[in-house]
Amino acid sequence: MITMVALIGVLLLVVLALSYRLWKLRQVGGSAAILRDVPAVGGHGWRHGVVRYRGGEAGFYRLSSLRWWPDRRLSRRGIDVVSRRAPRGDEFDIMSAEIVVLELRDTGADRRGYEIALDRGALTAFTSWLESRPSPRARRRQN
Repeated sequence: MITMVALIGVLLLVVLALSYRLWKLRQVGGSAAILRDVPAVGGHGWRHGVVRYRGGEAGFYRLSSLRWWPDRRLSRRGIDVVSRRAPRGDEFDIMSAEIVVLELRDTGADRRGYEIALDRGALTAFTSWLESRPSPRARRRQN
C-alpha cells in the first residue's frame, strides 16, 4: 500500500513537472521544430520541440524533457547548412509534405551534425536568424 502511494506521488510530480514545462514553452513562444542528431537511420531519432532564439544562440527544448535549460544549443557562428530536403520514407509518419529538413553541421569544437525539420514559417525564422550573423571577413578584421 505504501509503495503504491509513493508511486502515485512520484507519477503526479512528473505529470506536474511536464505540465509546467509545456506551459512555460507555450507562454514564452518559439518555433515548432523536430530535431535529431546525425548520423541516424530512417525515421528514427526525431524529437519534437520548440526552438527559441536569443542573440547568437538558438535553444532547442524537447517537449518530453524535464530540463529547465535547452536540450541542444546551436550557436549562430558555429552552424552551417549542409543540405536541404523534403521528408522521405517513414518520416511521413511524423511530418507532412510541407516540412523542410535541413542538415546542419556544427563547425565548433563538437563537430556534431543535426537534422532539423521545420514548416515554412519556422524555416523563414531559422534562416533569417542564421543569415543575420556577422560575416567571417568582418570577424577577421575585428581581431
